[in-house]
Amino acid sequence: MPDMNMIKSLNSALSISLKDNPNVVIFGEDVGYFGGVFRVTEGLQKEYGPHRVFDSPLAEGGIAAIAMGMGLNGLRPVAEIQFADYIFPAYDQIVNEIAKLRHRSGGEFSAPVTFRTPAGGGIKGGHHHSQSPEAQFTHTPGLKVVYCSTPYNAKGLLLASIECNDPVIFFEPKRCYRGPFYGDPHNVPTWNGHPDADVPEDHYIVPLEQARVVREGSACTVIAYGTMVHVAEQAINDSGIDCELIDLQTLVPWDRDTVVNSVKKTGRCVIVHEAPKTSGFGAEMSASVQERCFYHLEAPIQRVTGWDTPFPHTTEWDYLPSPQRIAEAIKKTQEE
Repeated sequence: MPDMNMIKSLNSALSISLKDNPNVVIFGEDVGYFGGVFRVTEGLQKEYGPHRVFDSPLAEGGIAAIAMGMGLNGLRPVAEIQFADYIFPAYDQIVNEIAKLRHRSGGEFSAPVTFRTPAGGGIKGGHHHSQSPEAQFTHTPGLKVVYCSTPYNAKGLLLASIECNDPVIFFEPKRCYRGPFYGDPHNVPTWNGHPDADVPEDHYIVPLEQARVVREGSACTVIAYGTMVHVAEQAINDSGIDCELIDLQTLVPWDRDTVVNSVKKTGRCVIVHEAPKTSGFGAEMSASVQERCFYHLEAPIQRVTGWDTPFPHTTEWDYLPSPQRIAEAIKKTQEE
């Protein structure tokens, strides 16, 4: 299998979808000739033509509305929102129209639209290029929400999303595009030689409703998604505690069974995400775990998240959950 970083694996998924299904089209800001600001769509317009891969105006509301119309008329559009922070102008179209289309039409119509968007911090993008708005979409029935973490699951999850008959918001952790970025701003490893960079060239699917057990353990369950999977793994290694690490992969629908079974086994739970703490998706996970595992918990559930502030520029490494903060939370569960 070839060694791919996340950019290449996503590009491979898009190329396979274009090749296998003539109804797939890709569009967004600068995704055509330029290949996208992160080069995820590089070379696709040249290979498949400007009628399959094309640029849109700088108007996210228009991108979402066009995608819905395409989906209604038999196409499978993959629309790129250049940064997750820019998705808010399209919010009304996504949550009030696209998400409700199947229910509103009594199942007669659907919108098989995939919205790809880079999310999260770690690239000195400041408060308009670093946000993680996933929780705002998990609150909307009718949408599926996916957050990949490795080259391998990025490709499989994206192929599954494009083939899904429901609309999908597909978050890509830009901090992981070229390597698993743990927490040191001066240490930017690549995916070269990493086991999760062994990505098949052919088509494969990672199920949208299935979490991934990254490592098994008995002392504490650590749940994360996106970049935080790698940061949490480093924290577990630093803590010296035998933790089970779960990569959620899909937030809606999320794999409650895998999480609950793990917490019942370990009796302790730490939840990690880089979005703000208040009303973050970790709050939903915490409530669900408490409802189902109350008599198995040996310590309060811990959440390690971003702060309840706008995302900072100069102090982003103090804002983002670090291996140190996560390791402290893991150790705290052992003390209760």
